[in-house]
Amino acid sequence: MKYLVTGADGKLAGRVANNMLEAVAGTDLIFTCPNLARVPMEKKTAWEEKGVTVKEANYDNVEQMTKAFEGADRLFFISSIINGPKRVEQHRKVIEACKKAGVKHITYTSFFGADREGYNQYVLPDHRATEKMLKESGIEHNIMRNNLYMENYLTTSVMLAMLSGNVWGTTAGEGKVTSIAKDDSARCGAALLLGKGEPNRAYDLTSTIPLSQREICNMIAEKSGIPFEYKPMTEEEFRAYLEELHIPRTTDGDFSQAPVPFCSNDMITNEAGISEGQMGVVTHDVELLTGRKPLEVYDLLDQYSYVWKNKVRHWKDLV
Repeated sequence: MKYLVTGADGKLAGRVANNMLEAVAGTDLIFTCPNLARVPMEKKTAWEEKGVTVKEANYDNVEQMTKAFEGADRLFFISSIINGPKRVEQHRKVIEACKKAGVKHITYTSFFGADREGYNQYVLPDHRATEKMLKESGIEHNIMRNNLYMENYLTTSVMLAMLSGNVWGTTAGEGKVTSIAKDDSARCGAALLLGKGEPNRAYDLTSTIPLSQREICNMIAEKSGIPFEYKPMTEEEFRAYLEELHIPRTTDGDFSQAPVPFCSNDMITNEAGISEGQMGVVTHDVELLTGRKPLEVYDLLDQYSYVWKNKVRHWKDLV
């Protein structure tokens, strides 16, 4: 059996890749990256020394992906980093390449709420379109619908607050979120890639303790000693807060001065979902797939304390 991990040089897929290296022989693995020239040589060499086949697979290039995917039985499909029609087209090409290469199973990273009415987050149309294409492809698959990433509240939210006079701005109000740790998401991704899921089933990945952003802000303030001020905002106020930090509205915007890789439309609609009570749903799919309870925010405080201790100001400086 050959397993392939796309985007293996990224934050989430990289964790999946590491989990797969612990589960199977390197010779049974294929790791692809959108641009091999950007992958540190030491990382690529370490993979190859373990027997991993490393290939380039750009989501815009069907022919390249088809060649890269050849020989893979099961494939972990990390969603593209852009939003909108371009992302949907890239995803269509990935699925087309999988069909041409004879891939037998796809594990796809979707977003929580893709199957739920009334959820209008900025990224959801892309994921809904991709889930539909997967179902119509005829390829056996699993879908992992990740809730908001826990790490973002411990890194980027802290960074933005420090850049704004310790004001933690948000439209989340007092709504709660069962955010998911990337380590848990990656463990689930590896489990599904290894065949531990039910064919063609989707899994909603959450933690089990709903927390408001006020609670998270206060938790970090107490831990760090920094007097962060939790400030609920209207959508207009929050957009102005983000624009003051040079965060563009869409992924097509200018990110040259932005401290985070997210557009404001994404951030605003995610926070609105929290405010409306949509993101505090508790599921037990993480434990179902991995056999262990999910991590909670307090489990990661020490791990990400370097953000405030080192006064990190840009996402590229995050570990």
